[in-house]
Order: sequence, then C-alpha cells, then structure tokens
Amino acid sequence: MTNAAEGASVWERVFGFFAEYPIVLGLIIIVFIILGIWIMIRINHAIFRRIRRKREGLNTRFFERIISAVILIGGIILIISIFSGESSIWRTVLGGTALVSAVLAFAAQDVIKDILGGLMISLYKPFEIGNRVELEDGTVGIVKDITMRHVILDGMDTQKIVIPNSKINLMRLKNFSFHSQYRGAQFTFYIAYGSDIDKAIRVIREAVISSQYSIPGKQTASGEDYADVYFMAYEESSLRLMTTVYFEAATPSEVAISDINRKVNQALRENGIEIPYQYVNVIQKREELHASVKK
Repeated sequence: MTNAAEGASVWERVFGFFAEYPIVLGLIIIVFIILGIWIMIRINHAIFRRIRRKREGLNTRFFERIISAVILIGGIILIISIFSGESSIWRTVLGGTALVSAVLAFAAQDVIKDILGGLMISLYKPFEIGNRVELEDGTVGIVKDITMRHVILDGMDTQKIVIPNSKINLMRLKNFSFHSQYRGAQFTFYIAYGSDIDKAIRVIREAVISSQYSIPGKQTASGEDYADVYFMAYEESSLRLMTTVYFEAATPSEVAISDINRKVNQALRENGIEIPYQYVNVIQKREELHASVKK
C-alpha cells in the first residue's frame, strides 16, 4: 500500500506540476511533434528511395516532396493548435482571421501555380529524368530533377538551369529521348549550292556512325538503326541537311555533339564538299578607283 501511495503521489506531483506550468507541457509536446515529423519524413524518404531503385521517375521525386510537405504542414498545424488552446484543429485552422489571411495570401502567389504545374508534369510526363529537351525559348538541357516548384536541367559543363514548373508546363518543347533509354541531339549541316546532295548525305551519315559516341537508336521494322540524313530546305546561300544522333544517357551532351561536329566537318572537307559561309563582294567603279589612286 505504501508503494502504491508513493507511486500515486509521484503522478499527482507530476500532473500538479504540469497543471501549474502548462507551458512546459506544451513545449514537451512540441518537441515530440517535431521528432515525429522528422521520423515520418525520414520514413517517407526511405520508402521512395526503395521505389526509385526499381524505377526512377519524375513522379516519384515529385510525390515524395509533396508528401514530405504535407507531413510538415500537418505538424505545423498541430503546433499552432497547442498554442491556440482550441479543442479542434480545424477550428484553429479556419477560425483565426490572421491565419485565414495568411492562407489566402499564400494561395495568391505563384507557388500554387508551380505546384499544380509540377503535378501535371508528374502525371502526364512529357519528359523523364535523363531526357534531353529543347524548350521553345531555345533552352537546351538534360532533365536532372523536379521539385515542388522547379524543373532542374543540366546545361553545358556544370550549368544548372532552374525553370518554374508553371512556365515549363506551358512551353512547347522537343524531347530527343521520349520513351527511349537513349538521348538524342538534332544536327543541322549546310552545304553549298551545286554540291552532290546524295554524296553529302552519305558522307555525313558515315561520319556520324564513325563517332565512338553515336549509337543506333532509331526504331525500325528490323530493329534499331542510325537515323537517316534528310535534305530539309533551300536556304539563301546553302542547302540545309539534318539528322538526329543518339548516344548513351551517361555521355555528356557537349562531348558527343563536339565529336560529331568535328568528324562531319573533317569528312566534308576531305570529300571536297564545300561548307558555305557569308561573305561580301565590294564592287568599285573604275572612275572611283582612279580618283582614289590620284589622291
């Protein structure tokens, strides 16, 4: 009986202490909430990391961050409810004029547009991690990551291009790796008028195939093959030929592009196919030339 009485008195003293100093109890609860938030976010990260081992994708990265944000916001709401003294969390969230104003101000910002844009990208997947894309404003890069607000592209060398989800979701883009494990780059070559077009097409294709970085990536009825070279247009002072070159995802784009350009340039020169360039002919009348000589 004595031990029971002593145990009861200990709990009574504890409850009495918290009743006298409720702020201490609130702080302890807040610490446990923060710890719980951290544990849940870590569990969420571990789950999605295991998913990404089987299948890497934009949607897994985006939804991992969405769930982490929901956990964090839920924890903040719980902490606010402790300080507010309301019995209902929903009354806390919806009942405070200041909090409602903050929510409305938050909703009015571009953050919501970026989150919704990221959701649309994750669901419809116009591109995936590792795809090489070209945006309508001329931006070119390899898709590296997606956050709740941005898509991150790898540019040349160490450049990182960060574009808001809402903007890239509205842009027209070219995807050179759509539904393919390879990346691709589009090349444009110009040859002079009077050149043998069939010969130029053959020389360019052979130069592309000779590169150590190019691989057969075009799907055909008989399997994968190198892309054809096409005669696309008559320009003002040249003929325009185009092709697509495929290379492994691990190959840096600038390395493959530089090698292809060097090999094609060398092959055209060795085969006597002129690469035109702009120049200006200055015509001076004989009378003007005679006058300038006199001076």
